[in-house]
Amino acid sequence: MNILTIDTATEACSVALQYNNALYTRYEVCPQQHSQKILPMIDAVMQEAGASIGQLDGLGFGRGPGSFTGVRIATGIIQGLAFGSELPVAGVSTLAAMAQQVIDSTTASDVAVAIDARMNEIYFGRFSNQDGLATLQGEEVVIAPEAALELLDDAPAAFAGTGWAAYPVLTAQLQAHEVKVSYPYARFMLPLAERALSAGQGQPAHAVTPEYLRNTVTWKKLPGR
Repeated sequence: MNILTIDTATEACSVALQYNNALYTRYEVCPQQHSQKILPMIDAVMQEAGASIGQLDGLGFGRGPGSFTGVRIATGIIQGLAFGSELPVAGVSTLAAMAQQVIDSTTASDVAVAIDARMNEIYFGRFSNQDGLATLQGEEVVIAPEAALELLDDAPAAFAGTGWAAYPVLTAQLQAHEVKVSYPYARFMLPLAERALSAGQGQPAHAVTPEYLRNTVTWKKLPGR
């Protein structure tokens, strides 16, 4: 399938195009610059491939979890592309994308992924390698680091994400394990988007929604404010 995927959910910004059995990508760690970077990245891969949006079979995007602003940027961009082209869209978990990258590079059978969600919480998911694709076990959740430890009833084969280094209680859990991947990359969303699109799970533009996991945020005023 010919598919374009994008991701802006974390500090990294990336685009990947699978077109006529060739791969075209852009990836950059550029905090707070995603809105300036993402459209030029899309243009670059499309021009490099000599492709147009209308020649694609579908679109994919990092639906979250991650930065609220970053997730909204990707959602808005992909909706705009989908409205104009009427292509189906597959939302891909950013946690699953990191697990997929680990699986592709290490053939790990089990990957635990954690993104720092701030406010002493992490976005957490655990994935198994099923026929080479990252497959969620249980649910993706936003939880305290200590609660995540309870979900690690046995040692995963691999770890991914910024959450493990963000909190000492999780860093200690790593022991001899190395965090293989820090940020999601649109390149590794391609097989997951293709799985969804091939199964008829693509959505029209108006139905595309982000996944924040944390839907409400409580702000505490500083003293005297």
